[in-house]
Amino acid sequence: MRRNLHAGKRQSGGLNLKILTDDELDEIHLATLEVLEETGLLFDDDEALEVLDGGGAIIDKKNNIVKFPPYVVEDAIRSAPSKLLLAGRNPKNDFVMESNRVGFTNFGEGVFINDPYTGQHRETTKADVAASALLADYLSEIDVYERAVGAADAPVETVQLHNAEAWLPNTSKHGFMGSGNGYLTKKLVEMAAAITGGKDKLRERPIISFITCPISPLQLVGESCEIIMETARAGLAVNVLSMAMAGGSSPVTLAGTLVDHNAEILGGLILSQLTSKGAKFIYGSSTTAMDLRLAAASVGSPECALINAAVAQMSTYYLLPSWVAGG
Repeated sequence: MRRNLHAGKRQSGGLNLKILTDDELDEIHLATLEVLEETGLLFDDDEALEVLDGGGAIIDKKNNIVKFPPYVVEDAIRSAPSKLLLAGRNPKNDFVMESNRVGFTNFGEGVFINDPYTGQHRETTKADVAASALLADYLSEIDVYERAVGAADAPVETVQLHNAEAWLPNTSKHGFMGSGNGYLTKKLVEMAAAITGGKDKLRERPIISFITCPISPLQLVGESCEIIMETARAGLAVNVLSMAMAGGSSPVTLAGTLVDHNAEILGGLILSQLTSKGAKFIYGSSTTAMDLRLAAASVGSPECALINAAVAQMSTYYLLPSWVAGG
């Protein structure tokens, strides 16, 4: 089992980067509560609306807008676990997410590759998925694997099953992937359970976690809702990862974007906790600023670093494990 070095604690080693003061963290939280109570989020899924309605949310069924009294938000924050075991196929590669420990993963998902043998710039294939998992398994600096590329040569309807079939046998580390929808999530859980020896064993040693992204601003589409609910029922972790772009799909100010981001993530958290209290949840972010010249996400920009350092602080504020994009 791997417990990486601490970051942000008073000690001789480690790195501490505090973007927000304690008062500013409170302000972001209170502004988020106001957005969730007064503006609300769109949940485009009937079952999710039913779950939220039963948990104290206020539902506008005509427009699928859900508003949350502050106590609903606070209850969900308190019930989510602050520590997660990300089990590997090999126990020596188990990784623990807990307070102020920092680990690393590869980036995903690439859709094109420069072929290492021919130099050709081409779409990625199922074989590339397998190779990426094998590479990440070898690299000691990579703590968990995120599906790095996709199988463009597989049928769209079942591509995530092909992706999992490629990477699961090729890494002994814990793996993350987007599953596409609730039906495919169920099938992927069955695949992982077949490896671990059953669904109960998978709960004990979860070798797979899932990623889903809200649509900024302030929307959780049907597929995201399905994934959040299915993972909660399976006892597996879901990484709800906002990809808001300051100046594009969220406010141009970084503080305003953090409020938008926070509202989207907490909306996913509430749905997970009302589906199954204590469900495993990761506070995710690939939020950055939009390059106004190109109308593209400026990944690797100073704004990306500032936002994600602040996101890590917000997750610590809520005692939640976090996953943030790097530069």
